[in-house]
Amino acid sequence: MNLLTTQVGRFPDLGIEEINARGDLQPLDAAFTRAIYGTVMRRWLSIEFLVGRGLNRSFEEMKPEIKAALLAAGAQMVFMDRVPTYGAVNEAVYWVKQAAGKPASGLVNAVLRRLSELIGEDDEQTYRDTWSDARDEVPLEDGRALVLKDLVFPPDAVNRLGLATSCPPPLLRAWAKDHDLPEMRRLALHGIVQPPVILNTAHAKSELPDFCTPHVVPGHHHYRGPHADLSTILASRRDIWVQDPASSLAVGSVTDLKPGVVIDACAGLGTKTRQLRAAFPDAEIFATDIDVLRWNTLSKIFAEDEQVRVIPFKELMENAGRADLVLLDVPCSNTGVLARRPEARYRYSANRREELTAMQRQIIADAIPLLRDGPGGRGRILYSTCSLDSAENEQQAKWAAQWHDFDLSRERRRRPEGGPGEPPERYSDGAYAMLLER
Repeated sequence: MNLLTTQVGRFPDLGIEEINARGDLQPLDAAFTRAIYGTVMRRWLSIEFLVGRGLNRSFEEMKPEIKAALLAAGAQMVFMDRVPTYGAVNEAVYWVKQAAGKPASGLVNAVLRRLSELIGEDDEQTYRDTWSDARDEVPLEDGRALVLKDLVFPPDAVNRLGLATSCPPPLLRAWAKDHDLPEMRRLALHGIVQPPVILNTAHAKSELPDFCTPHVVPGHHHYRGPHADLSTILASRRDIWVQDPASSLAVGSVTDLKPGVVIDACAGLGTKTRQLRAAFPDAEIFATDIDVLRWNTLSKIFAEDEQVRVIPFKELMENAGRADLVLLDVPCSNTGVLARRPEARYRYSANRREELTAMQRQIIADAIPLLRDGPGGRGRILYSTCSLDSAENEQQAKWAAQWHDFDLSRERRRRPEGGPGEPPERYSDGAYAMLLER
């Protein structure tokens, strides 16, 4: 709760990487802390709505310590059924008493008792096999619905969806432009799922690790074993790596090409760089990222790689006119990966989308000088996002065609798959990819 207290004021920019940064927690305690934090992030608006029914003022008016205690305890009481209700309440009350005083602890105790009455004590809680969008149901990750003791969610279907799945109004309004209500429900429910570990195994040269089961998308497997074992395996192998089928969509669409020089200009942490390396073993690959922290990580990952050269972003244009293929996995709204990046839903707004689309167009324009243009042919741009927003996808491709004389080909879309209760082998994020060529 200390982490939530210090960061609750700057929501939604909470950083899970700060959990146990000093190593003060034992492994099990750290894992439990991460579980609480992740649940708060995934279901923030739902928790705020449910605990807010016991407040006589708005949640936003509460002290940070009170907010943190209510969010953490609410997450455990509603969504973490292995945690006894009394334990979550008692811990929150004790902690907030030390952090904010006795009056604050009394308030937290009263609010959480009201929440307990709404959801029922541990042995009184009831569930339905599936969420039916009823006003007394909270959808759960395993596909069931927790039945409340009262009809608390609003009659309006869109407002009810937003509160039940923690999707803010700006995001729902954006979805409503491109999708009907059933599809909006499907997308919102996908966002409450804890994503499984999926491996890109399309280039595996030896037997796969234990605990791997085939994904519905060929060339991918779900890994269900210990994370510690997987970390050891991945450190010793370059032919498999963690990558969702949506993430592999872009590079997978151009594996028949034979580029001599490839530039990954927005390489991030190098996931698609790994895929480029495997897909084009004879290519010279340059990777970079404008973010210093990501660039430092990228440099460490490929420090001893003979095929991939990580270059400073400021040196990118030293390779002008050389690239046969430029991958632009551009910054985006992340609306296709809300299950993996739950905080992205709270950042979404019309203004932010306009800023992102302007940035994406600038990135495309800046990449054009990198392309080779000579007797042997011209270079191509592979544009990619993990967004579902047409303004960041189809409209950007049309803009590139209109203003920069590109031909558009190999358009690929993948919508998020695998909702609550569905097998992890069906799970995937959402993504978009388009090849720009002249």
